[in-house]
Amino acid sequence: VEVKIEVVIPEKERSKEEMSPNGKASPLIYRVNGTARHYHLEEHPIASNPYHNPKDVVEASVCHVKDLENGQMREVDLGCGKALLIKESGEFHAVGHKCPHYGAPLVKGVLSKGRVRCPWHGACFNISTGDIEDFPGLDSLPRFQVKIEKEKVYIRASKQALQTQRRTKMMAKCISLSNYNLSSTNVLIIGAGAAGLVCAETLRQEGFSDRIVMCTMDRHLPYDRPKLSKSMDSHPEQIALRPKEFFCTYDIEVLTEMQVAAVDVKSKIAVFKDGFKMEYNKLLIATGNTPKTLSCKGKEMENVFNIRTPEDANRVVKLATSKNVVIVGASFLGMEVAAYLAERAHSVSLVELEHVPFKKFFGERVGRAVMKMFENNRVKFYMQTEVSELREQEGKLKEVVLKSGKVLRADVCVVGVGAVPATGFLKQSGINIDSKGFIVVNKMMQTNIPGVFAAGDAVMFPLALRNNKKVNVPHWQMAHMHGRIAALNMLAHGTEISTVPYLWTAMFGKSIRYAGHGEGFDDVVIQGDLDELKFVAFYTKSDEVVAVASMNYDPIVSKVAEVLAAGRTIRKRDVENPSQQVFLSFRTGDMSWLTGKGS
Repeated sequence: VEVKIEVVIPEKERSKEEMSPNGKASPLIYRVNGTARHYHLEEHPIASNPYHNPKDVVEASVCHVKDLENGQMREVDLGCGKALLIKESGEFHAVGHKCPHYGAPLVKGVLSKGRVRCPWHGACFNISTGDIEDFPGLDSLPRFQVKIEKEKVYIRASKQALQTQRRTKMMAKCISLSNYNLSSTNVLIIGAGAAGLVCAETLRQEGFSDRIVMCTMDRHLPYDRPKLSKSMDSHPEQIALRPKEFFCTYDIEVLTEMQVAAVDVKSKIAVFKDGFKMEYNKLLIATGNTPKTLSCKGKEMENVFNIRTPEDANRVVKLATSKNVVIVGASFLGMEVAAYLAERAHSVSLVELEHVPFKKFFGERVGRAVMKMFENNRVKFYMQTEVSELREQEGKLKEVVLKSGKVLRADVCVVGVGAVPATGFLKQSGINIDSKGFIVVNKMMQTNIPGVFAAGDAVMFPLALRNNKKVNVPHWQMAHMHGRIAALNMLAHGTEISTVPYLWTAMFGKSIRYAGHGEGFDDVVIQGDLDELKFVAFYTKSDEVVAVASMNYDPIVSKVAEVLAAGRTIRKRDVENPSQQVFLSFRTGDMSWLTGKGS
């Protein structure tokens, strides 16, 4: 049996293209301040064939129908590109074979219940539509139609789709800008990180076509912030999440270098630092965190950095090359910067108050293994001490003095000692802020003020995985999902957040992947070899696995994430013995037990 794959428009997307009798897109209605306002998606010409250029189409036989069992995936080559062929519940599906985020091979990911999860960073895609369902990343997969003729499977696909391996969802445009003056918008988004951008894109994807304004203190359009510490010499245009043309095409306005100083929730007005005021109907606060600074003498001198922008990262790399670098704080940022500079700097010293890096997050044993890897790469640790003074010579940093009495030579100092929520401007707003400065939201990312939503690093939200305990998860993937949930609920969808936290860190060409929420773990079950840096660590609380981390053990973290996402409980006993069925399923990829009942 041969299987044919043909690029088709997913049902959800097709429904958006259905035409009304007059040949135009059927209008939808959205109420703005009580007034009905019509909007529609971009108009598209009626086409009987989704392939506008027949020369752009390729068709190939890829296998016999019996070559794949249910639950199996296979990369298939169509001559000018590859597709991912999937068989589930007796049906074949075909989508792009690479994750649009960083290009991970999805054939090595996890297939479960109609979606495939990326093995590297946990993004999830619907196998029927190709739509992205969990993050990180912004684009979906191209979807190809599979046809079976004479027991053979054929794929018919657009060459362009095979080459790009990504699909941007159809979006609306703003059709009512003339109804607004410069100081009025329907949706105002404060912050232009992942949460803010995904919120804006989701609104457009759902057909919203009123005005959207994003504002940011940054000078750049939204960019891939995790790369500031992982790939420090990247220029802004290299790490931009979307090109400038994208924002113009879909009428998403971005006000750069604009800081909001206060919000009047009664009048629905945001007041900017320069005195400018903007009226809004719906508000998303996604301001993220502000890095903590040192409190010692000399903290303001030249060559002392908090890495917050591409310019900061670029400047550090330039100054650190063949020089002495001191990094304060064995945080994710501090450790990633140390790893990046180790081969470039003359020396890298890392100062940390704890006795092991990452102890609270990964546990002592994993922390020691990571520390050893750094020491083998010429990074020198000064643990259980703090900085007491920064000394200068001719106005520039020269030495870092530790409370232990040790004096370190330093031409550059990078501070990575944590961050605080950037919510100070909300103190008099009436928006519920907790004692640490985090914005408190419900499962729909709503604050206590109607029409005001919050997302990203600055929020406390109910985590379904931990019985709806209010938590702060300051990670890239979670910010994406927050933004999407906020947008859907601005449109009154009533969607609740239920995603499993997923993060990663990269150091010396190796990655640690992590899923779940391990805060308060009381034990760590480790399988594999820590010395060889090939291991999986299960974090348990009482008898339950609450999180997992791994290095060189893909795709086990994505498998555990999928189990947790299904609402299943993994018991400590299931992972203590490598011969247990549950642990074996993580190793073999057999996820069929997920369809059973109970834990």
